[in-house]
Amino acid sequence: MNKSFDVQTFLKNFLSKEESSGFLLLIFAAFALIIVNSPLQSLYYDLKYLPLSIDIGEFTLSKSVEHWVNDGLMAIFFFVIGLELKREMLEGELSSFSKIISPGIAAIGGMLVPALIYIFINYDLEQNLVGWAIPTATDIAFSLAILLIIGKRVPIGLKIFLLSLAIIDDLGAVLIIAFFYSSDLQMIYLFYGAMFFIALIMINLLDVQRKIIYVILGIFLWYCILKSGVHGTLAGVLLATTIPNSSKKDNELSMLKDLEHPVHHYVGIFILPLFAFFNSDINFQALSFNSFMSPISTGIMLGLLLGKPIGITLFTYLSIKLKICTLPDGIKMIDILGISFLCGIGFTMSLFINNLAFSSIELIDASKLGIFVGSMIAAVIGYNILKKRFG
Repeated sequence: MNKSFDVQTFLKNFLSKEESSGFLLLIFAAFALIIVNSPLQSLYYDLKYLPLSIDIGEFTLSKSVEHWVNDGLMAIFFFVIGLELKREMLEGELSSFSKIISPGIAAIGGMLVPALIYIFINYDLEQNLVGWAIPTATDIAFSLAILLIIGKRVPIGLKIFLLSLAIIDDLGAVLIIAFFYSSDLQMIYLFYGAMFFIALIMINLLDVQRKIIYVILGIFLWYCILKSGVHGTLAGVLLATTIPNSSKKDNELSMLKDLEHPVHHYVGIFILPLFAFFNSDINFQALSFNSFMSPISTGIMLGLLLGKPIGITLFTYLSIKLKICTLPDGIKMIDILGISFLCGIGFTMSLFINNLAFSSIELIDASKLGIFVGSMIAAVIGYNILKKRFG
């Protein structure tokens, strides 16, 4: 079996799951929008803010349904991101400098320019500035789903470029959340979390292959990270780094690969649609022309619509001109422009960062409006550019 066949088989399996996830995200987001703008609105918010508790003896952990989804289930989403990153860095498209340089430079431009545009528009509004990272995100499920809709004529090199760029973008989002959206740190819980993380590293080094041990220690790690003031979803990434990719006793055995594909599917068809449902509540009756023109909405829309294409395309063009890297075979700059617009679909990750950035309902709603409008227009433009090339 040659390497090219392996890559194409992997991409076919991976992208088919992303496609179904992208469609489910859209359906559940639309469902939430319909309910919130109907007489059933009160039922939606009753469910969203319904408290759910875990009680074990004197231990109690109580959160609303929304928080269980955003802080709990989304940790599994970040776990999958961590698994994908680890596999790609060990043996995939990010396993060498020559492979990572081109999408890496594009991803940096795609995060930097949108952030600068947002900051420029909101520079004199201190309460708004905390949302600078919202337009830096890319929704890998939506962007890859649209690429699949265009058809089989899309070169495999372009698919790999988008996949690699989006994965690096996810890594950037993880680092942004860790460094810029953690507050009121509780050092004792950070210490406990570090102990569980060290324990996970030790059982990896000891070649322990029992998944249940990693799951149990991972739950304790998540709880400590959550209580420490660092967002609990980062525990998913930390746990993923400790999952063995091979076994000393059996080189063919890989817990990482055994976990990645089924958990990836579970996240795509269950967790991400639930997240979209509980975070897509925009009340159109409360919107006005001023809502679209607010600095937050404008900053996010322009960040996604202009910042992503300018950042990705410009950084890629300059890196080629400076002979830092080259484009994949058969790929032109117009293709990179089309891909850059697809990367302007922020949605899932943008909504997630939005929840971390703002606490005011007014600011959250303004941000959601910018995310929805910017993402949808970027999707249409990117689709049309690539459709003319490969449709």
